[in-house]
Amino acid sequence: MTTVTRTPRPHIPPDAPAAWRKRRARSTNSRDRAVAALLLGIPLLLSLGFVWVPALGTVLLSFTRWNGIGDLSTKACDPALPSILNNGCVNGIQNYHQAATNYPEFWPAVQHNFIWLAVFVVIATPLGMLFAVVIDRGISGSRMYQSILFLPVMLSLALVGIIWEFMYSQNYGVINTVIGRAGDNNAIDWLGDPDLNLWAVLVEATWRQAGYVMVLYLAGLKAVDPTLREAALIDGANAWQTFWRVIFPAMRPINIVIMVITGIESLRAFDLVYITNKGINGLELLSVLVTSNIVGETQRVGFGSALGVVLLLISLVPICLFLHQTFRREQTQ
Repeated sequence: MTTVTRTPRPHIPPDAPAAWRKRRARSTNSRDRAVAALLLGIPLLLSLGFVWVPALGTVLLSFTRWNGIGDLSTKACDPALPSILNNGCVNGIQNYHQAATNYPEFWPAVQHNFIWLAVFVVIATPLGMLFAVVIDRGISGSRMYQSILFLPVMLSLALVGIIWEFMYSQNYGVINTVIGRAGDNNAIDWLGDPDLNLWAVLVEATWRQAGYVMVLYLAGLKAVDPTLREAALIDGANAWQTFWRVIFPAMRPINIVIMVITGIESLRAFDLVYITNKGINGLELLSVLVTSNIVGETQRVGFGSALGVVLLLISLVPICLFLHQTFRREQTQ
């Protein structure tokens, strides 16, 4: 018969386990706090360093006449002295006043930005929603169609502009070749004519934006409760009625997100027009004016910063609407 010898367990005071658990809980909490502080602190520092500090600096520079050279001065500009002697001085709201009254490109740029927004809202967004609804119905080859429509989004805007330059070329472009006007005196200058180039570039932007909106709406359609569709079918609703009266209202959060993104994308448009003709001759946009004044030949950093602040204020409108809708929805729940 085998005898099993057991090693006696050491004597543990009754309060030892509780104290050990407290020490371990404190150690775990300290480690969790350190990890959380690290994960939140690094993005916060990057956001402060690359977003908020430059934004605040832009606002401050917008009240000066600095041209990027020399030190900034806290002295007010003297109207009797040449501008070169007033470099870096504080001139208050003169930059904003000059932009609104004595800068001929400002108001056309604002108008073009709002036209860009209108085209995105009226054409690009409904087109992307149509693509999403058709693909969501599970048609044959839907994966292939989804990849093809999303392909422009994966391309850089610079590459999109180059691709469409071959489409719009006056002498050897695809469009002029198809309509029989390539290489002759009747060839249409799509990107050089001030009456046409804005709409030609908007076709490029819509081609890309529709694929982006399609992906967002596809995500929204997948998140809709399937029982809503079943209930609508039981009530006798057709596909059109089911979408507009049941599915579309259920996607209200994604609709708000898409409208905010559409507004921001229309205001930050830059690459396509700058590649086309550097944003001049009928393609003036606020973002291009900011760049041309800050890093262009004139290098009016203060004046360009004022234009950047105007663009920032306009961009805050859709963001504030989005935050208002989000907070109101959370309060009602």
